[in-house]
Amino acid sequence: MLAAFAAALSSMPAARAQISDDVVKIGVLTDMNGPASTPTGQGSVTAAQMAVDDFGGTVLGKPISVVVGDHQLKADIGAGIARRWYDTEQVDLIVDVPVSAVGLAVQNVANEKQKLFIAHSTGAADFHGKFCSPYAMQWVFDTRALAVGTAQEVVKRGGDSWFFITDDYAFGHSLERDASAVIIKNGGKVLGSVRPPLATPDLSSFVLQAQASKAKIIGIAAGPPNNMNEIKTAGEFGVLKGGQQMAALLALITDIHSLGLPAAQGLLLTTSFYWDMDDKTRQWSKRYFAKMNRMPTMWQAGVYSSVIHYLNAIKAAGTDAPLKVAAQMREMPVEDFFARNGRLREDNLMVHDLMLVEVKKPEESKYPWDYYKILAKISGSDAFGPPDPACSLVKK
Repeated sequence: MLAAFAAALSSMPAARAQISDDVVKIGVLTDMNGPASTPTGQGSVTAAQMAVDDFGGTVLGKPISVVVGDHQLKADIGAGIARRWYDTEQVDLIVDVPVSAVGLAVQNVANEKQKLFIAHSTGAADFHGKFCSPYAMQWVFDTRALAVGTAQEVVKRGGDSWFFITDDYAFGHSLERDASAVIIKNGGKVLGSVRPPLATPDLSSFVLQAQASKAKIIGIAAGPPNNMNEIKTAGEFGVLKGGQQMAALLALITDIHSLGLPAAQGLLLTTSFYWDMDDKTRQWSKRYFAKMNRMPTMWQAGVYSSVIHYLNAIKAAGTDAPLKVAAQMREMPVEDFFARNGRLREDNLMVHDLMLVEVKKPEESKYPWDYYKILAKISGSDAFGPPDPACSLVKK
C-alpha cells in the first residue's frame, strides 16, 4: 500500500502537466439574442454542454467546463471576448462564432494566442484558404460545398440563368463567388446581383430587382435573417407563380420552420445534417429537442460533433497542448451521427458528405419538423474539392 501511495504521489506532477490550468475550458462564442441566435445561440451552448456531459464531464482526470459569450455579431466585441478568454480565463477552445467577419477576427486572435478555434456557423472558404491556420478549424460547411450542392444540381435541372440576392459581407460575397463559378462551369450564366446589408428590415426593392431580371433562378446568397425574409417576400410578390424558382445557398431547418411549408415548399438547398435522416440522427436530435423544444440546425449538431472529437483527441494525445491535439484530431476519422465519412484535412477543413434536399409540400409532411426530401448524397471530396493551394499548410 505504501509503495502504491508513493507511486501515485510521484505521478501527480506529470498528470497535472498534461492539462493546462487543471481544467479543459470550452468557450461558446455566439449570438445570444440577435438575428443568428435561433440557429446558433443557446442551441449551440446546449449542444456543447451535451457533448461534455456525454463524455463524462472529465478528461484525463480533469474537469471540463463550458463558458458562454455573446459577440452581438460585432467583430470588435468577438475579438475582445476571445482575447480575454485566451489571456485571463484560460479558455482552451472557442467554438461556434456566427458570421464570417466575427469568425475571421476571432481566428486572428487564436493565431496570436496560439489557442484552438473551431468555426461552425461561418462558411467563408478563406478560413481554410488564404487565411488558413494551424489553430483554426472549419467543421460544418464552406461556401464552395454549398455552391456545388445547390447551384450545380439546379443548373443540371435546367436552371441555367441566375440573379443573386447577396448578403453584403464576407460570407455572402464568398457564397455568390463560389456559386457563380459553378454555374458558369456548368454552362449557365449569372445576370447580376444586388447586395442588401445583414438584417435589412425591408427587402422589397432587392426582391423586385431580382424578379425584374427574368432569371430562371433567384439565388439567395445569404444567411439568417435575410435569407428567410427574402423567401417570404418573394412569395408575397408572386415570384414562384411567375415561373421563377428560388435556390437558397444557405438555409437552415429553423428558417424553414419559421417560414412554414406553404411559403418554403419546393426550395432546394444543401445541408450537412438533417435530424430525420436515419436512426442515429433521430436519436440525438430527440434528446436535443427535449432540452430546446426545436430540432437542431447543422451548426448546432456540428458543435456537439466537434467538441466530442476534441475531447477524444485530448484523451488519445494525453495532453491539451493545442497543436498536439489538432494533430490528433486530424489522425482520427470523424464518423458520428453528424458526419459521414468525415476527416479533418491538412488545411483544417473537416470534409464530410452532404445532402441536397427539397422542402416538402405541406401535404407531404407527416409529423412535426418533417420538412425535407433527400434528393441526393454528395461525397465530401466532390462537395469540398481539393485543398486550396493558397493555404500555407497544404503541401506543395
